[in-house]
Formats: sequence, C-alpha cells, structure tokens
Amino acid sequence: MSRAKKVAAGLAGAATVGAVGTGVALQAAVFAGELELHPPEMPWSHNGLFQALDHAAIRRGYTVYKQVCAACHSMNYMYYRNLIDVIFTEDEAKKEAEEVMVTDGPDDEGNMFERPGKLSDRFPNPYANDEAAKAANNGALPPDLSFIVNARHGGEDYLFALLTGYCDPPGGIEVREGLYYNPYFPGGAIGMAQQLYPESVEYEDGTPASVSQMAKDVAVFLRFSAEKEHDQRKRMGMKAMLIFSMMFVITYYLKRHRWTVLKSRAVAFKSMRK
Repeated sequence: MSRAKKVAAGLAGAATVGAVGTGVALQAAVFAGELELHPPEMPWSHNGLFQALDHAAIRRGYTVYKQVCAACHSMNYMYYRNLIDVIFTEDEAKKEAEEVMVTDGPDDEGNMFERPGKLSDRFPNPYANDEAAKAANNGALPPDLSFIVNARHGGEDYLFALLTGYCDPPGGIEVREGLYYNPYFPGGAIGMAQQLYPESVEYEDGTPASVSQMAKDVAVFLRFSAEKEHDQRKRMGMKAMLIFSMMFVITYYLKRHRWTVLKSRAVAFKSMRK
C-alpha cells in the first residue's frame, strides 16, 4: 500500500472506533437513565481474601427466607442436606426437613403419596407450576433465589439496596396499579411489594430484627446458597498459596545455585587431529 492509502486506512479505522465508542456510551447512558440507581458497595465481612461467611448471619437469613421469602420464591437448587454444619446439625436438619410434606411415589399400587421431607429433598416450591406463580403475582414470575446473588449485577449490594430501597415515587413519576416504586430496580417499577418491616421476624439469638439487619442476613444466606463452597474454596486457596510459596523458595535455590552454574558453564572441544 502507498503512504496515502495507509493514512486513509488509519483515519477510517480511528473514525470507526470513535463511532463505536460513542454509540456504546450513548446506549449506556440511555439504559442507566435517571430512574435507576446503582447500589452502593457495602463492607461485607466475607469479601476479604481470607474471610469466611458469617454462619450466624446465614442462620438468621434462612429464618428470613423461610418466614418471608418462601411464600413466593422457590429455591429449587437448595437441599436440606446443604444446611448441615452451616446452619443446623444433622439432627436439626432432619427435623427441619420433616416439617415439610413431600409428594412422592408412585407406590406399589401406582398411587402418589405424601411423606415427611428428608435431607435429600429440595426446598419446597410455593407454587405447583410457573403459571400458578404468575396468576398469584399479577402476571409476574417470582425468580428462583438459589443463584440470585450471582444472577444480578452487584450481588449482595443489589439485594440489600433493593430490599431497603422502597419509597414513594418522586414528583412526575406515576406507577401503575399493582406495581411499587424502587429506584434500585431497573425502570423503577417492581411487582414485589415491600416485604421487610421492623420486627416482622423474631430471631432465636435475640438480634434486633431491623429492616437493614434482615436484608443483610438474607443477602448473606443467598450468597451461601449461590456458592456453597465459598469457605472451602478460600481454605484451598490459602493452602495453595502456602505450597506455592514453599515451591518458590526451592525453585529460587535451584535456579540460583544449580541451574546458573550449568547455564554459564563453558564446553571446550579438543581437536583429535594431530
């Protein structure tokens, strides 16, 4: 290519990149809008490199889910066995599962029957199917909460802000009947009414059940449900760092005192000719 063609191609490429960047920026500005707030970052105790989940908060969060959220939201990927050694002992988890009647079968006569729940059972679904869930919630399907922390941008920050962010719509904003205003929900209009009110849940450990406390606890519980291996993964990471640090010392020794000598060694060939 001649010099003029190279300059023209460079200018065309720069113009294309600029146009794409401008389009992306404009699109992001349109999507962000004035009615959507980004949740503030909260100092979660488990966000550190070596910090584990707060098991007391997980237990309180399970109480909030069971008494408030479970009326509408399912957790199809949570089993009662997942609660052992995190929220309950094995015996306590068995008793918790037995409080739920599960449809099972067929039996020897081909009939379905109900039995007490077992550790291998999932959390119960509040509705028979998705159509029943929509009919009970003005056409909106309540999302499954098993992995909701990973499925929403902002994770625990978004859930905490959403649960504590209900307010009256600002002037000039009208929300149609059956919807509620929450600035942290995309668009501002959400089908779920405010669910958390002060002292609406009674904690076994005596913790005051404020709205922010309940929102924080249920967010930690949902983080656990989305990443049941959270603590184990961090423990394995610490072990890996310890092993790699030891390997680094050994590798440095071999490089400095063994390989360097071999690398710098001079090889001389004697001629066999006389």
